[in-house]
Amino acid sequence: MIAPKGPGSKVRETYQQNFGTPSIVAVHQDYTKKAWDRTLGIAKGIGSTRAGVIQTTFKEEVETDWFGEQVDLCGGSASMVMNAFETLVEAGYQPEIAYFEVLHELKLIVDMIQRYGIGGMYRRVSETARYGGLTRGPMVMDKEVKEKMKKALKMIQDGTFNQEWTSDYRKNNKNAFDRYMKEIDAHQVEQVGKKMRQMMWPDSKE
Repeated sequence: MIAPKGPGSKVRETYQQNFGTPSIVAVHQDYTKKAWDRTLGIAKGIGSTRAGVIQTTFKEEVETDWFGEQVDLCGGSASMVMNAFETLVEAGYQPEIAYFEVLHELKLIVDMIQRYGIGGMYRRVSETARYGGLTRGPMVMDKEVKEKMKKALKMIQDGTFNQEWTSDYRKNNKNAFDRYMKEIDAHQVEQVGKKMRQMMWPDSKE
């Protein structure tokens, strides 16, 4: 197994830049005694050995990958943005201003965290942002949130999520996403976002 730590478009982009995307690699059964050579050869072929590869197991890769997608990278971050947006709009702030503050600028912070680490990010923002983030971040993302994260991880580990996902997909095929996507598409942050993104990137197509 070679699992690049990024979407396919990013793997291609970094390869074209003569670098690569880090990958985690695993061999479950090496019958030919050549599995590692082949695995690392493929990793090298897509540029991952330039950025770094880390050995794992199939179990560890699947469980941590799903967890990251659900509570942080996709599900957690999107839900956080939508709740933060709603909080500002419900308090009377302009939706466009709320969009910039809770969604647009998020990428700038995440880029700094990826490049310099969490501490490095805090050292590069204003003192007000630093103090506010250090004191209010744990207030919002508290122990109760962590307990819910543990519950989500347990549902991955014990097969609950897999059973739910496969059952829903067998029953509804790609329509399994529809009821969730319709809610997101109808959300004000998406409606405002389309206008804002068109303003900033008029040639882009969503």
